[in-house]
Amino acid sequence: MKGQLVNPRVGQHDDPQDSHESSTVAENVAGALAYFTFVAAIIFLAVEPYRRSRFVRFHAIQCLFYSAAAAVIFVVLRLLGAVLFVIPTLGPMLATIVDVVVGLAVVLTWLVLVVKAFQGERFGLPLLGALAERYAESNGDAPPKS
Repeated sequence: MKGQLVNPRVGQHDDPQDSHESSTVAENVAGALAYFTFVAAIIFLAVEPYRRSRFVRFHAIQCLFYSAAAAVIFVVLRLLGAVLFVIPTLGPMLATIVDVVVGLAVVLTWLVLVVKAFQGERFGLPLLGALAERYAESNGDAPPKS
């Protein structure tokens, strides 16, 4: 037993030299975790062995594109809300309804992305998925050539 670690989950012995492999996260879990914040996505794009995995790169890149798109959408909603607030009574009500509906759509889409990644699927959003696919197919060091 000396020099070996016991893995209590599996009940198998691990060699200490292979302990870095047992500390990595499965690809589907890493893909799902990438969606929780853009910081995690950037980390997965920078850290080995995840940066070599097309699956993890795809979800991390799609997360970055989705986060940017959501930010743009919310900025547009703020501008639209400012314009709608000029209309008495109806304007603030419309702005609130649009904010809630779009916010729910963004959260539900995010939840679908997390679940699909956790299930091991390469689920791509219509425009963002195609862009993420192009970048994920590159070697992870440079953006693909057009």
